[in-house]
Amino acid sequence: MDDLRQRVADLMPAARDELAELVALRSVADARQYPPEECERAAQWVLERFADLGFSDAQLRETADGSMAVVGSRPCSDPDAPTVLLYAHYDVQPPLDEAAWRTPPFELTEVDGRWFGRGAADCKGNILMHLTALRALGEGLAVNLKLVVEGSEEQGTGGLEAFVPENADLLRADAILVCDTGNAAVGHPAATVSLRGMVNVVVTVEALASEVHSGMFGGAAPDALAALVAMLATLRDGQGNTTITGLDNTRRWAGAPYPPEQFATDAGVLDGVSLLGDGTVSDMLWARPALTILGIDCPPVVGSAAAVVPKAAARLNLRIPPGTSPGAAESALVEHLRGAAPWGVRVAVEVEAIGSPFEAATDGPAYRAMAAAMQEAYGRPMTSLGQGGSIPLCNVFEETYPDAELILMGVEEPLALIHAPNESVDPGEIEAMALTEALFLQRYATVRS
Repeated sequence: MDDLRQRVADLMPAARDELAELVALRSVADARQYPPEECERAAQWVLERFADLGFSDAQLRETADGSMAVVGSRPCSDPDAPTVLLYAHYDVQPPLDEAAWRTPPFELTEVDGRWFGRGAADCKGNILMHLTALRALGEGLAVNLKLVVEGSEEQGTGGLEAFVPENADLLRADAILVCDTGNAAVGHPAATVSLRGMVNVVVTVEALASEVHSGMFGGAAPDALAALVAMLATLRDGQGNTTITGLDNTRRWAGAPYPPEQFATDAGVLDGVSLLGDGTVSDMLWARPALTILGIDCPPVVGSAAAVVPKAAARLNLRIPPGTSPGAAESALVEHLRGAAPWGVRVAVEVEAIGSPFEAATDGPAYRAMAAAMQEAYGRPMTSLGQGGSIPLCNVFEETYPDAELILMGVEEPLALIHAPNESVDPGEIEAMALTEALFLQRYATVRS
């Protein structure tokens, strides 16, 4: 244990340098924003690093959405040994408002002990976690390893979700480490056992053939933007509870609590601003539906005219807890929006994407081995968390490999600010989680032998 811990520690300078290389690749899987060559370079970078670690058959496979997945395997000497599939993704969210970053988004920069950069945590930090764990272990591991690192997870276009069932034998495993989540806080190890599903829609409201003068026509002319605002206002009540007709917003979370003071700090809630909902923070995040308005198409303040707006649109993200089907949630949201539209305005709802909620089994040997590994690595017990985000691939894994254990873990934690400006990773989390993964691979070979 001490030798393995020291080997991981000795590898951290190299991990920092390689994470800097990977963060510098602007692998946003959207050709409208960044050149596709950036994703291609990131995929090749990942392939070469794992090929150097014994994944001699590592290759790039195109998926249904055109993105490239890195797949490979590293068999051990015992063909009857258990197989572990390692997962991560190399694509990242766009940086959003670059002016809001305290450091260049695609340049790994250390500030106050954390490493800042887009993808530093989500999910390139997890790729370095895998690499560091395997380097620390060296050769002679008594489990078979498989690998898949995808390139379009953040876009939600489903490339790998389609690839998995079509290539089931290629990725079949006894345990699947889905490394795209993280801990409750720095130094507090956790496995994520619950994921919310999601429904993304764009609702468009039309009321007039074109803009008309607000002085000549305003007051009687139906205003599409005002109609949209009225519709959106019905999606939450005065306490902030999501209130979509037909969706239960009263469920309770039975797992580990999320202290409200800690959540307010983690989320950057301004002084005097209240948290939402009549449940606990855990209830609101992991047990109940949550509607977020992601964006609105309408005239900006600067450049707007004294005119009644004829057409407006909003992009909405609905998160749903386990126990709610995405189909039912989609129908409920669409019907609610249509029913809330005032003045007979025309409403069109385009469904962009849906994903199912997920609950992990926690009674198998892999889960017990991971709990023991986290206890050893961190010196404190592993807890079980919910996750407000959605990973539709988990449901595909569960359906394709019903006998496999899925463990959701990783280097992300609330201070990482994934998907936001100033994303960062605590290097201590990469180090501790790499040690955790290495210990797990050793222990799992024993418990499954």
